[in-house]
Amino acid sequence: MASKFSHLLLLLLLLLLLPLSAPWTGADDDGAVARSAFPMDGDVAWVVQVSDLHISAYHPDRAADLVSLLGSALRTIRPHLLLVSGDITDAKNRKRTTSRQDEDEWITYKKTIDEIVAKGGIDKRRIFDIRGNHDTYGVPYRGSKLDFFSTYSVNSQLDRLSTINSIMLQGDRSYLFLGIDDTMSVGIRFPSNLFGHPTNKRIEAVNSELEYWASHSNAPVTRVVFGHFPMSFTTSSEGGQRYESVFARQSISAYLCGHLHAKVSKQLWRHHQMRTEERSSSFWEWELGDWKESRLIRILAIDGGVVSFIDQTLKQPFQTSILITYPTDSRNMNMLESKKGPPRNDINVLVFSEELIVNVSARVFDSHDEFKIVEEMPLQLVDSSSANKPLFHAKWNAKNYMSSSPTRYWLQVFVLDSNGKKTLSERRPFSVEGKIAILHRPWLNRLIFEVEWEDAYKVLLWSNLAFTILLLFIPQIMYHFLTKKPSYQRWALSVLTSPVQQRKAWFWLVWFLMEGANSKAFCFCLSLYVLWITQMPWFWGHATSENGEIAQMYVSGWSIPSFGMTNYKLSSPDVMVITLPFLYLVVLPVVVLSYGLYAERAAAYLRYHRRAENRANTADTTAAAACFLPGFPGPGALMNLSCKNKMKFVLIKFFGGWTRKIILLACLITAMIHLKLSSMLMSAYGSTPVALSPPLTWMPLLLLSVAAYCTMLPVG
Repeated sequence: MASKFSHLLLLLLLLLLLPLSAPWTGADDDGAVARSAFPMDGDVAWVVQVSDLHISAYHPDRAADLVSLLGSALRTIRPHLLLVSGDITDAKNRKRTTSRQDEDEWITYKKTIDEIVAKGGIDKRRIFDIRGNHDTYGVPYRGSKLDFFSTYSVNSQLDRLSTINSIMLQGDRSYLFLGIDDTMSVGIRFPSNLFGHPTNKRIEAVNSELEYWASHSNAPVTRVVFGHFPMSFTTSSEGGQRYESVFARQSISAYLCGHLHAKVSKQLWRHHQMRTEERSSSFWEWELGDWKESRLIRILAIDGGVVSFIDQTLKQPFQTSILITYPTDSRNMNMLESKKGPPRNDINVLVFSEELIVNVSARVFDSHDEFKIVEEMPLQLVDSSSANKPLFHAKWNAKNYMSSSPTRYWLQVFVLDSNGKKTLSERRPFSVEGKIAILHRPWLNRLIFEVEWEDAYKVLLWSNLAFTILLLFIPQIMYHFLTKKPSYQRWALSVLTSPVQQRKAWFWLVWFLMEGANSKAFCFCLSLYVLWITQMPWFWGHATSENGEIAQMYVSGWSIPSFGMTNYKLSSPDVMVITLPFLYLVVLPVVVLSYGLYAERAAAYLRYHRRAENRANTADTTAAAACFLPGFPGPGALMNLSCKNKMKFVLIKFFGGWTRKIILLACLITAMIHLKLSSMLMSAYGSTPVALSPPLTWMPLLLLSVAAYCTMLPVG
């Protein structure tokens, strides 16, 4: 019976075979640059960044708060630029189970920006928005009727639809902000659209643009790059290039991003260092949490080439805010000492308030002396041709604060407004010499922000597949050589009949591998299935739109038939959110549990025959069988059982002893996990095509069912 089911399973797998897919090649993308330039007064500029708006038809409060809270804040802050770093709309249904572009959400965004411009008093030309992964969900190609970013975004309205936006603020110094759109040109739907995908052409264009301003500006240029995706969630280009080496080589100050949301982790900051024989270079990466639920904004300033920022939550009307632009926080804003000149003998502070500021003072504390006040000094408003420049300044002797420790001296600013309200800045360490204090970060921050998930996916994927393949083939080799030796049978029988406490752990491992691979036909089916998922499609689905063409998902990404995409594998490593849970929670457990069922049956047989040998006649053997399986009827008794008793007998026969019951419970849990994953994918990519995809939807359940049936104990 077991052999027939195994052959049937093998036949089903063979009928499902499809031609192998073509190898992956990278798709080219546009590397065009849109340039903008704006004047500024002096050498201090500040911008506001907001990210992950997720404007949704089901959550109108997000857009409403942008107008009421961000609009009024911009009226007070009066930034030189407003940067919207992706995920403008949510593009999800109410239950968040599927993704699609909703034109109403984009219309809401356009109206929201218009209201912010009117309320906040900001020039619309100074607003720059870029795509996030949510803004490309279900967009088959750029310029399609579902590409609403190309219609309703600020950049589209001002004819700035290049993948790179170069924005120059020009005054006594020049400050360059470079925006990069690294979303996929073919917008795969949720959930396998998670990473930024730069191309060789785009990386080269970024490098060229950074070089261009360095050689075409009469004043020193400070460069800040912004995008949606963190470096840990940005892939290498098709030629293996990465942004980190370009940013470090071009000496940018910082890379600003979003994407990960404050709910995942806060204060995601990373100091990238690149060292060569000629030089050492570095840049900071600062992720901003989401507007969606956290209502976070960032105020970033550049003062004489030095970059600083504060992140604020806008869940209530904007309050007086203090941004110390110099000296910077030594924990997350300083640069390498080699980049620093002589220490500056001044303190600069931006104070944003709707009220008239009557007094600003600063205090310096010494952490090596119980945080006693070392110096207190008043700050004066800097005279400026601009009435909207809230910059306060004081002179000090920076040499007094030179120290080998970057966290010895701490600075705090106190502000008093005309209503008598006092506001204090966060007390923070500084180093006038530019030393960096890299503090301990939580393991979750390091895992999310410092692991390159493109490489991590390869390790997790192929280690799982390698382990599974070894688990399938090594026992077959062991079984082929060892089971021919009578000594193995005698050894196994003697150990099994010995007290449990005398059995070593390695015996159970050998027994599990040897007896789990007992059924050659079933193991061949398992092997064929694992080899299938390494090279063949897992399932079919609507990858680019709800009613679009059917695409195939492989372990290496999506294959799109149209647009010449049959030879490409898109959305890798984005598919990790599908493949890794399926491999670790379904495929590997199916193999292990199948082995467990076969090994448990072999152990039951050996116990039964061992007990039978101790009996002198057939009657004793029958008694042993009854002892071996409680409730087991004797020979010929099955025909005399009632329907109720027959059902009871079948259940006893199927579930067996406690070991088998535990394994079957684990099989049930695995099946439930598999059904949950399959249900999520059916919601995401279409119920019919996914449900009719045997490799993903049917085979794990079929393999577990066959293993459970074939390992039932026979009728005595």
